[in-house]
Amino acid sequence: MTYKRVLLKLSGEALMGDLGYGIDPKVVADIAQEIAEVVSIGTQVAIVVGGGNIFRGVKAASAGMDRATADYVGMIATVMNAITLQDALEQAGIPTRVQTAIAMQEVAEPYIRRRAIRHLEKGRAVIFGAGSGNPFFTTDTTAALRAAEIEAQVIFKATKVDGVYDSDPKLNPEAKRYTSLTYDRVLTQDLRVMDGTAIALCRENNIPIVVFDLFVRGNIIRSVKGEAIGTLVGGSCETK
Repeated sequence: MTYKRVLLKLSGEALMGDLGYGIDPKVVADIAQEIAEVVSIGTQVAIVVGGGNIFRGVKAASAGMDRATADYVGMIATVMNAITLQDALEQAGIPTRVQTAIAMQEVAEPYIRRRAIRHLEKGRAVIFGAGSGNPFFTTDTTAALRAAEIEAQVIFKATKVDGVYDSDPKLNPEAKRYTSLTYDRVLTQDLRVMDGTAIALCRENNIPIVVFDLFVRGNIIRSVKGEAIGTLVGGSCETK
């Protein structure tokens, strides 16, 4: 095993599959089954999930809603996704805890770093909901922050594409996929792996990021085992 403790970043959009809105139970069950396979081989798994399938704060703010209020609504949406994923994981046989940055004691634990680490050490999956608890920060930044706090060895960003390209592969058939990238290239070229704050946090704490296609069966466990899939963002190398 290459990685012992990992953080998996899931977008809210990933949970809705081909639906235009909401949560696709089959997609969630499939994701949970893959995560269960990873936990069953001894890897400690923390998860940060977005809320864009239900509510996107930036979009609401652009339509005239107060930005801070919109972001808080988005945080609550991530908790809905977190609880849904928790249920699917437990149906797959994996004990799971949801911790939220906004107190919701009837449905989740408050985020407490030491408790989160203890859960991981006991073989429980931990899902972090409600972002960082602060408006104006994305769940990408939350993923980088939580990864640093729990001392995760890597962030896996599971997306709908198989890595990072030098241009949009949907628009440019000649687009080249990077095998590896430096943090600095991601920032200077604005390659949108994660937002700039998240990339800077990962660079400062030397946390690599692996970007891969969530919807290729087995990719999560392959990435945990250190197989070369997708694109690796780190500090020292860059190849296409």
